[in-house]
Amino acid sequence: MHALFPEIKPYAVHKMNVAEPHILHVEESGSPTGLPVLFLHGGPGGGCDENSARFFDPTIYRIITFDQRGCGKSTPYASLENNTTWDLVSDIEVIRQKLLIDQWVVFGGSWGSTLALAYAQAHSNRVLGLILRGIFLCRPSEIKWFYQEGASRLFPDFWEDYIAPIPINERNDLVQAFYKRLTSTDETIQLEVAKAWSGWEGRTITLVPNSKVSDTFLEPKKALAMARIECHYFMNNAHLEPNQLLNDMDKIAHIPGVIVHGRYDVICPLDNAWQLHKLWPNSELNIIGESGHSAFERGTADALIRATYNIAHRLLTQF
Repeated sequence: MHALFPEIKPYAVHKMNVAEPHILHVEESGSPTGLPVLFLHGGPGGGCDENSARFFDPTIYRIITFDQRGCGKSTPYASLENNTTWDLVSDIEVIRQKLLIDQWVVFGGSWGSTLALAYAQAHSNRVLGLILRGIFLCRPSEIKWFYQEGASRLFPDFWEDYIAPIPINERNDLVQAFYKRLTSTDETIQLEVAKAWSGWEGRTITLVPNSKVSDTFLEPKKALAMARIECHYFMNNAHLEPNQLLNDMDKIAHIPGVIVHGRYDVICPLDNAWQLHKLWPNSELNIIGESGHSAFERGTADALIRATYNIAHRLLTQF
């Protein structure tokens, strides 16, 4: 089994101005002359951390990580202004151009897989390969499954804590009810419902309960950004047309890709990855037994690291 690479310090840190009021925090680590790879974090609103660059061999890859609008070290924090999928796709192109990168590998998990597909379909000539984990296509059925009815039947105890801040008469549309409170002017209310929203995700992200993981989702700052930004996106179906990412797979069918998905992923069920793989002839699907949604479960982390080596070998032998 491959373990994550040791923590690494960035060799360059950038603050990039994009559409007002946003300033992105971007880091480069690994080999400055290596194969460029872009890491796209989840959420939306999850931000990067010290583990984000640890899937890549730093002697092979030039690793670019950035905090998407409104989260991590990007500013303003938890901002919903000018914050859509297509704003983020535009930001990725800004980063690529400013770092003088012609083409790169794109690596994304959960929401990061959504964004990676949207970016690749909009800029297919810039993507050398895709490594995607925990496929999320941001369709209304997927949002309903996790935030309204579906996963609730598997975790009724955790579900009860999730819906606790919402009055019974508003529970027929929980995303709307949370959004109303997450955009309230009362910061106390915002934080209360943010912890309920984010805590639900944290408690269901791994197959085997792991308090070290779930507790991080209750940290006030992280919870607020994730809950506000996720709910904002899901209220608008991430500004995607129904089934858009699957319908547009012909645009990127030629791009080599690896899909890694936990068999027991409750947040993003396996059929998302199955449907994507069926429409992507140049993809390899790795279904990981004894794994849920987290990138850091042992089998999933191993498969992702293997994928980074395989993609690098495939690409570097072409040039």
